[in-house]
Amino acid sequence: MAMLFFSCKDNYKRVGEEAKKEIFPQGVAKNFVLTYTEIPENLSAEDTGSSKVLAVISGPLRNDFDNLKFPHQTFPEGVLVEIFNERNERTTIQADQGIYFTATDVIDLQGNVVIKGHDGKMLEAPQLYYDQENEWAFTQEKFKFTNPEDGTVMDGEGMDIKKDLTFLNAHKTYGLMLIKEEKDD
Repeated sequence: MAMLFFSCKDNYKRVGEEAKKEIFPQGVAKNFVLTYTEIPENLSAEDTGSSKVLAVISGPLRNDFDNLKFPHQTFPEGVLVEIFNERNERTTIQADQGIYFTATDVIDLQGNVVIKGHDGKMLEAPQLYYDQENEWAFTQEKFKFTNPEDGTVMDGEGMDIKKDLTFLNAHKTYGLMLIKEEKDD
């Protein structure tokens, strides 16, 4: 009888998908709006003052994994980021999905990423990283940059750009681009 019980022991080692540990978020927010503000000066408990809106992040779903060794938040159904400058001018960043790595302050935006500046400039890419600390966006993917001020459209591969689209460093460009020349009198 003892031989029967020892022979039925499960010695199979789990590998691949069946060994994968399931990870669940510590929090889920639906139809969320996160507003990041800043107070210009330190206030005491009884002082009054006003705060300045730096950014607004919104979307249909946010999963919070900040309890993991590498904390992050996911936006699997899309995300809209609105960034405001000193003059309260808005730049918007929209993507089909995103991951915000809270330890590094980097946002990985994926799928139909579009950045629109307050002045009409627009950047489109399939994937883009946004570094909040340095206020720069960058990618190694193909991109399209439209500048209505001078009527140009630039196609390229790999670039980094300032958050308000005022400075673009393209790694590789191609296509036709018109450049206006001014004549000296």
